[in-house]
Amino acid sequence: MNPWKSQPIIGQAPMDGVTDAAFRYITDLHGKPDVLFTEFVSVEGVGNGAVRLLNSFITHETNTPIIGQIYGTEPHHFYTVAIIVAELGFSGIDINMGCPDASISKRGAGAGLIRTPKLAQEIVRTVQKAQKDWSNGITVDDIALRGSIRKWVSSHKPKDNPRSLLPVSVKTRIGFDEITTSEWIPHLLEAQPAAITIHGRTLKQMYTGQANWEEIAKAAEMARTTETLILGNGDVHSRNDALNKIQEYGVNGVLIGRASFGNPWIFTGEEVSNKVRLETALEHCKAFERLTPEGHFLSLRKHLAWYCKSFRNSAHVRDQLMRVQSSADVEKILNSVISTLE
Repeated sequence: MNPWKSQPIIGQAPMDGVTDAAFRYITDLHGKPDVLFTEFVSVEGVGNGAVRLLNSFITHETNTPIIGQIYGTEPHHFYTVAIIVAELGFSGIDINMGCPDASISKRGAGAGLIRTPKLAQEIVRTVQKAQKDWSNGITVDDIALRGSIRKWVSSHKPKDNPRSLLPVSVKTRIGFDEITTSEWIPHLLEAQPAAITIHGRTLKQMYTGQANWEEIAKAAEMARTTETLILGNGDVHSRNDALNKIQEYGVNGVLIGRASFGNPWIFTGEEVSNKVRLETALEHCKAFERLTPEGHFLSLRKHLAWYCKSFRNSAHVRDQLMRVQSSADVEKILNSVISTLE
């Protein structure tokens, strides 16, 4: 299914350390966004045999398009991992060119690619070629891979996976140290990605200040004569806010990030009770244990805390949840709170 076919698009933004399999499952179940993304995966890491990184590609059965996001700097590794993403049955491939984390950007990946537009173009075209090759019959058995990687892919790929040309998209920012939308976006448009999602801040800003939607609108105008869709991202606080920004800034869609933490209902605009929020937190916990059995429970704690706001003693409950070790611990704490809300 083409994730970019139906517009306007209101989707879940990819976020490292957040949009894992359990998060996507809960968001899909309760929010039904138009598109979901995995956490990003290092192409160099996978290319060099780091099997554990592939756990970010574990997902649930759904009719909602899920896009595999990848990052790095070496085109030949992008080719390899793009074949893997296609083999695993994703609906598209997104290239991260916007992560501001210093450990990533300083080696030229993520938002670091804003400084090397020719390399960025080469990466997009390499991933596009990989998709053409995969649609024409290439498989993971035809490319150089560590045996452990090949085995993981074989055990996780869907049985029924019709070959088609997966759309290649990019997620980026409006600049590195300063705003360079007018220079940077045309380079990406030359490579003809299916979509570009633009976060309205520079790398230097990280997540401070306000997202600059005027610059996102400028990019949307640049793309008007192309087939590339432009999506905006940054400071979207509700479904109505997303719809208003789509209308006001002329974008094809919006990806919602931090406002969805502990709030999958943001995509529907539904207001839910604290009881429903806590029941969903427990559901999220159980989904985490089911979908990521090798995952560290520590990484789930922040998700649980996000659900616990705006009710009596919520700070105390969050404090308790920061020490849980299993779903049984969570169930005991949340059930005691839920009983007081009924």
